[in-house]
Amino acid sequence: MATGAFRQIRKDHHITSVMARCFIQFHTPFSLSLLRRTSANTNILFFPYLHPKSHKFTAPPLLHHKVGGVTFSSLSSPSSMENPPQGYRKNVGICLMNPSKKIFAASRLDIPDSWQMPQGGIDENEDPRSAAIRELREETGVSSADIIAEVPHWLTYDFPPDVREKLRHQWGSDWKGQAQKWFLFKFTGKDEEINLLGDGTEKAEFGEWSWMSPEEIINLAVDFKKPVYQEVFTALSPYLE
Repeated sequence: MATGAFRQIRKDHHITSVMARCFIQFHTPFSLSLLRRTSANTNILFFPYLHPKSHKFTAPPLLHHKVGGVTFSSLSSPSSMENPPQGYRKNVGICLMNPSKKIFAASRLDIPDSWQMPQGGIDENEDPRSAAIRELREETGVSSADIIAEVPHWLTYDFPPDVREKLRHQWGSDWKGQAQKWFLFKFTGKDEEINLLGDGTEKAEFGEWSWMSPEEIINLAVDFKKPVYQEVFTALSPYLE
């Protein structure tokens, strides 16, 4: 066989091998499950912590966050760095789920009979994941938790006029509302770890807390947050069912 023809066969075999590896890499059940579309047409990044026996896979790289001396691990995702809509304050929302798939909610001290999930502003140059870990610890004292899913796009809500005016004086900035990046945390500690005084670095915001169903939380939330809560629970429904 001529040398040129032999080289061409080797080249064709190499290309075929590369294409085969690419097909396997991007068409495994795990890779296809990373991004699904829910019934509400909402995209969500799924991470495989809750299904360890389903398929073997090579996990995406872990990001190691050290916040307040405590190290957390979460899967990396570029979606956290997307820009939020203009005119909205950057914020993170935290859906903390216990082993019974109930969600943490707490009553606000400043709004009687109003309950919500933890949330808080993102500091300048702070990654949303780091902000979510920090806010969870500051508001609930919880550090025993793993991030297992993320709603990859920003969800927004507008402030009612009276709330907007109050916050304009409080923050010194006139925001339309908040743009939130939501994370699902799996609680791995015990209830005794939960402390509404947080880690002592911020003023307490909550008076009572409870594990609730998504429906109970939506029912008890302030009206202007209900649509966002509905979107969050719809997006995270595969983990909450």
